[in-house]
Amino acid sequence: MLKVRKSVVSIGCLSFLTTLSMVPSLAHAETNTTSLFANNDPYKSIQLDTASTEPATTAQNVTSVSQLSDIKPTDWAFTALQSLVERYGCIAGYPDRTFRGKQATSRYEFAAGLNACLDKINEIISAGLADKVSKEDLATLKKLQEEFAAELATLRGRVDALDAKVTKLEAQQFSTTTKLTGEVIVSATAGTAGSKNSNVTLSNRTRLVLNTSFTGKDLLRTRLETSNNLVAASSSTTGSLANLLGTNTVRIGPGAVVTDNSFALSLLDYKFPAFDNKVNFYIAPRSFPDEFFTVLSPVASNGQGSISRFGRFDPLMRIAGTSSLFGFDWSITDKVRLQAGYGSSDPASASPGGSTGLFGGSTIALVQLLFKPADNLDTSITYANTYHQSGATTGTSSLGTGLTSNESISGVTGSIRANSIAGNLAWKITPKLTFHTWGTVIFADAVSASASTTFTSWITGLTLNDLFSEGSAGSILFGQPINRTSVSGAATLGAVNSTPYHLELFYRYRISKNISITPGVFWVFNPEGVSTNPTATVGVIRTTFTF
Repeated sequence: MLKVRKSVVSIGCLSFLTTLSMVPSLAHAETNTTSLFANNDPYKSIQLDTASTEPATTAQNVTSVSQLSDIKPTDWAFTALQSLVERYGCIAGYPDRTFRGKQATSRYEFAAGLNACLDKINEIISAGLADKVSKEDLATLKKLQEEFAAELATLRGRVDALDAKVTKLEAQQFSTTTKLTGEVIVSATAGTAGSKNSNVTLSNRTRLVLNTSFTGKDLLRTRLETSNNLVAASSSTTGSLANLLGTNTVRIGPGAVVTDNSFALSLLDYKFPAFDNKVNFYIAPRSFPDEFFTVLSPVASNGQGSISRFGRFDPLMRIAGTSSLFGFDWSITDKVRLQAGYGSSDPASASPGGSTGLFGGSTIALVQLLFKPADNLDTSITYANTYHQSGATTGTSSLGTGLTSNESISGVTGSIRANSIAGNLAWKITPKLTFHTWGTVIFADAVSASASTTFTSWITGLTLNDLFSEGSAGSILFGQPINRTSVSGAATLGAVNSTPYHLELFYRYRISKNISITPGVFWVFNPEGVSTNPTATVGVIRTTFTF
């Protein structure tokens, strides 16, 4: 590739071009530019000299050659540069006010500098100041135009094409502040539990998200969602997989706001920074804790992570089923963050005669401390205080995580107040192997009676990234779904007489950056903590499209 002094392109100057036009290696060089066009796009081949360690940055106009810190009066180009500033004012330096005249450039970069100088001369002539342009300079320009005619034509053609594209984009753009993203999940699912079976059924969930930023640092998200997660039983009845198999522990990953393929607003939140970007505030008329609080699990994603609902993350991120949330995220240091929030349930979910509003209905107050003791280790501890109103139809109340059917205080009706603690850990043992675990303890008390129940849940997992192909991953998960472990007062264990366990295997194969396929299977032993309940087996093939 033919190289010339980088200073020519940096300034697009006339006098300096005049000097260089007298150098045989440039003005009379052969015009073989095969290396430039090797990829059919000369602009992809334009690079700085590989020997240079200086970054390519945007040039800045200067009004005096003395503003260029690396140009001295003893330099051979000083006089030409000084004359150029005084006569035409088309000299530019780098943002740090350097000239970097020793850097090399290609013919196309040289042509770009020449084109900039031509534009400046045309401006002077159009302003009726042609007498300020010497005949010698005009002759030099003509000579250089002939030498670089092909490169100049390519540059101008490219600029015209870009202008046309910009005009089209401006006319057709959706918004200057909003970007549309989306995700479509299609799952083939089948399950069995003893004599209960479901046919293989296709379910789907589609999300469209409008991401809006007004300042470049804030973010307003509006998410529309539609889904159909009903499955068919072999007896020709339909319903959710949980209803067909008799346990919530078989619920698959993608939850559903609606089940009839109608669209609904599933998320509306706004996050903005303050205090030198150390604190992010969060306001959400419709949201859930996992949308704001940091989840350390690498398998938390609906479309890319665990195929089961239980395997994604700890129950505290679901507890109370909140639909509004206010919070803040404070980066205390590079290794310590504090997150806190308060949320309330949707008024439409209140029981008959129950209270509603920000402080009258079911509520949650949650605090999470995240600590990074090492670059490959992330930990967190979370506390939640929740209030759960009485159920609308049964007169009972549950914790609202949807991970088991036994989340109520057995033997007691009415509201529940719970204090919960969870711990999370994600350890990147190697760049591709991650060990992750969480454990949760929930202390639930009946509001209208002397009755208490302790619930526990935990999981451990290993995830191997780039398994068999780049971007793919495989995971194995083993844990205990939420289960009553002890009771006191009027509370009873009910039918619970054993410990439920969950075993899951899945592999996410990345076809492209926008498409992945995830086959997987999970088993639930002693569902709902009852030893006589048959083991449930669920198989899933999930296809995820993102855009």
